[in-house]
Amino acid sequence: MNRSRVVVIGAGIVGCSLADELTARGWTDVTVLEQGPLSAPGGSTSHAPGLVFQTNPSRTMTEFAAYTVRKLSSLEDGGRPCYQPVGGLEVATTEARWADLHRKAGLATSWGVRGALLTPRQCAQLWPMLDETLLHGGFHTPDDGLARALPACRAQTARAVSRGARFLDRHTVTGIARADGRVTGVVTDRGTFPADHVVSAAGFRGPEIGAMAGVDVPLLPLAHQYARTAPLPGLARGNGPGEEATRPILRFQDRDLYFREHHDRLGIGSYAHRPMPVDPPPAVGRPDPHAMPSTLPFTEDDFAPSWQESVTLLPALGASRVAEGFNGILSFTPDGLPLLGESRELRGFWLAEAIWVTHSAGAARAVAEWMTDGRPALDLHECDLHRFEDAQRSPAYVAERGTRNFLEVYDVIHPLQPMDQPRPLRTSPFYPRQQQLGGYFLEGGGWERPHWYEANAPLAEGLRLPERDAWSARYWSPAVAAEARATRETVALYDMTPLRRLEVTGPGALGFLDRMTTNNVRKKPGAVTYTLLLDETGGIRSDLTVARLGPDRFQVGANSPADLDWLLRHAQSDVRIRDITSGTCGIGVWGPRARDLVQPLTRDDFSHQGFGYFRAKETYLGHVPVTALRLSYVGELGWELYTTADLGLRLWDTLWEAGRRHGVIAAGRSAFHSLRLEKGYRAWGVDMTDEHHPHEAGLGFAVRGDKDFVGRAALDRAAPATRRLTALLLDDPAAQVLGKEPVRLDGAPAGYVTSAGYGYTLGRCIAYAWLPAALTAGTGVHIEYFGEQLPATVADEPLFDPDMTRIRC
Repeated sequence: MNRSRVVVIGAGIVGCSLADELTARGWTDVTVLEQGPLSAPGGSTSHAPGLVFQTNPSRTMTEFAAYTVRKLSSLEDGGRPCYQPVGGLEVATTEARWADLHRKAGLATSWGVRGALLTPRQCAQLWPMLDETLLHGGFHTPDDGLARALPACRAQTARAVSRGARFLDRHTVTGIARADGRVTGVVTDRGTFPADHVVSAAGFRGPEIGAMAGVDVPLLPLAHQYARTAPLPGLARGNGPGEEATRPILRFQDRDLYFREHHDRLGIGSYAHRPMPVDPPPAVGRPDPHAMPSTLPFTEDDFAPSWQESVTLLPALGASRVAEGFNGILSFTPDGLPLLGESRELRGFWLAEAIWVTHSAGAARAVAEWMTDGRPALDLHECDLHRFEDAQRSPAYVAERGTRNFLEVYDVIHPLQPMDQPRPLRTSPFYPRQQQLGGYFLEGGGWERPHWYEANAPLAEGLRLPERDAWSARYWSPAVAAEARATRETVALYDMTPLRRLEVTGPGALGFLDRMTTNNVRKKPGAVTYTLLLDETGGIRSDLTVARLGPDRFQVGANSPADLDWLLRHAQSDVRIRDITSGTCGIGVWGPRARDLVQPLTRDDFSHQGFGYFRAKETYLGHVPVTALRLSYVGELGWELYTTADLGLRLWDTLWEAGRRHGVIAAGRSAFHSLRLEKGYRAWGVDMTDEHHPHEAGLGFAVRGDKDFVGRAALDRAAPATRRLTALLLDDPAAQVLGKEPVRLDGAPAGYVTSAGYGYTLGRCIAYAWLPAALTAGTGVHIEYFGEQLPATVADEPLFDPDMTRIRC
């Protein structure tokens, strides 16, 4: 039995679920502290309406909700179930929403959630109060339903207590004790509790608890309106004795509303009102310690428009009224996802924050697995507390993005759609030149990233391009095709500045990187290696390019702030790791004429013999010192060129002027994405995560069989792969998919698309998908796109230039 002492702060649905999950795994020395009474803890759990909708664009969030359904369905409190599978019904009153429900139905199939699209008449059969004349249709998910949050807390508390846990109410946390970089206990107004692990499951009080530990918690509390009608006789007749609800949860997302039954009354939740950021009262010294701190007075004027929209959809409400309501506090992060994981600054201090009832049991299970097994079974990179850049952690940014996430809860969001503000936040030194060229910018990691340039639109004239549907035509331009073509035929400049760059130095740098990565980095200075970061189970945490610039000096191309966190956690004192991204910048120079452009600017030999593929040189281009890496993510001859940010604009101008005679253009991320798909280059976090092993992801070439590294033993024990990341070509040259669509084999769901895009060189849309490993080239499948079954064929890869003759020239 494990003897670790755990203190969980917060006895809401997350804290109770976590205590249950931990004690079920043998960690029985668990203390849960709650500042309010256990019968009604003071957080969002006490007022949550309990909606559980499983389908989400995030596979991780869908699985959290699906596990919550499974677990709560098995729980009872006082002989009554803790979950009511009444189902869910989303209705569309606009063409845009109806199209989005088709997309959502595809997501449900991809992630294994039962669902069906319904006609207006079928919607009205499920909800007779609906005015079906307003509807285009609906999406019904029969396994969704209502979580009875407080009874679920009691049921899980009882199980955890039976295994040794204790729950203490009316304990207000006043401090986090620590020593030598580790947590040692929790200080309360009623004593100190020693601990080896402390988990903040304090909901909207997370930032307050984090501040006590010296840990940043980027979370914004916001108020959300919920009202109940006066009794409605029609509802009472539909619900039997003791039944709280029988009809599906109804979501009217076109007006930011949802509805659920409360026996003979209707509950109405609204996200349509103005944002209401909340500064919670301090936990200590509240004027009324018995008041429910998570609910605020109902503001009727804010709800008035929502009431009118409710009556429009459900005309029977015209004979009723709002009998009561409140403004309840919820937690929002800059990207709308939870904050999970252990702090690196204070070891043993964990966050389980910004989790709604919908995802409560699933998120708690993941954190419990992480604590007890060393890693969660589910990929959590979208929820990792270290995922945000420093520029995304300012209080102003958290407030602005958190507020925007509230407003967009029910919006139809395109997968490429960025938020409008605060932008621009991070720009490369090339930004002024990119603006002059008509750059169309989207955002990633706070960076402004050009996806195409309007200056290249004339180059697309005469190209025969397929018509695009309304969804795939958003955030796209014919200029993308012109830029991809120019990269294949002449030469193009790509802004690589947002690519994360780490500097790893020190006498232990080589041994450290050799131990942490899968490929051979013990090469002479001047070598570049493509390699992987694995966890202890052999899962792919990231992929890296490691350039050895000196005996004890490396430049590492990485993916996210979580990569830096992972390396820092494992580094010894003889290794120094520094993120140099913000102080540097980079340009990819790629295309058949790349050498013609670059060679006259330097005295160094840039021939294939003098500067081979996967090699590095520190040199000068004109007046600019650069680190040049002979790499190509687009499948063409060229280099990644890096310099300091102060010289970035000079580097761009030098390359641009030299490239005029060669027809140089600037090209954006959309062309980059298309070209990398043609070459079969993977994108971590999209095509593969730590749920996947290298060989099934098609990356076995980056794993050396003659060296030891983190994850080696797990790979040696791994069973033969039953799934494989598979290249698909859509049969119809005009067909398009975007990613996350379900793939059907012989009519049955067999997997899902990861990344997809049009291959302008091939004249076909390319999709990568996780499918059964036994599928061979030539096998026919169908990809479901907005309800349409598009035929596609399994293809050998790489699809373009399999002999690598264009890169190695």
